Amino acid sequence: MVNYIFDGTFDGLMTVIYVSYYNRQIPNDILSENSYQKNFLGDDIYISTDINKSDKVQNAITTKISKEALKNIYYVYLSELESSYMLIYKYVRLGFKIGRKINYFLQNDIVNDVIKLSQRINHEAYKMIELIRFKEIKKGLFYAKIHPDYNVLPLIVPHFAERFQDQYFVIHDVKRNLSAVYDKKSWIITDIPPEITLITKEEEDFENLWKIYYKSISIEERKNLRLQRQHMPKKYWDMLTEKQ
Repeated sequence: MVNYIFDGTFDGLMTVIYVSYYNRQIPNDILSENSYQKNFLGDDIYISTDINKSDKVQNAITTKISKEALKNIYYVYLSELESSYMLIYKYVRLGFKIGRKINYFLQNDIVNDVIKLSQRINHEAYKMIELIRFKEIKKGLFYAKIHPDYNVLPLIVPHFAERFQDQYFVIHDVKRNLSAVYDKKSWIITDIPPEITLITKEEEDFENLWKIYYKSISIEERKNLRLQRQHMPKKYWDMLTEKQ
């Protein structure tokens, strides 16, 4: 029983798949080093991340399976579920056998699980895009906080970089302590926490006006908190200006 251990990165996982094929060895499990516990019943092999090997695997997936398959794999990886690593591995192996039609085989548990999980991550990304509220914390610098169930930060930043090309902004995933920083040219994701100060006077005035407007258009007799929670789960309320 061989377990592959890697650094938890996507390139690391792709390297694991490369090594497995090269060694003609099917692992019993694939684990990230952050959650790894020593296994005394089998062999544990640590696989160092190799960008070249990762690129080869991703190119092979794109050409032999499809771009859609590679996207599904990346989305499933962003779920951060420990079980997702073996699921991705099995999906890739199956894809190399079936080819471009793999996603039509929804009766297969592996394909079905990948598609469903990928859709959940995609839905979460769209939800964050809809909900994000930026605040001007310094003149010309905008900040927004999120705490999604899945690590969708890499999926949503391109949208805002395209939409707000002329603004500096930070999107802070407080759940994972990751920050996406955009400087009007490019963006990076870093684990360095942003330095948050009080919002600007203009931003405070705008927020107060928005709260007044929100309150003025609401009809107390028609307030339905249960329906609100159905359309907007309470866990997201702290991201909304009108709920603060």
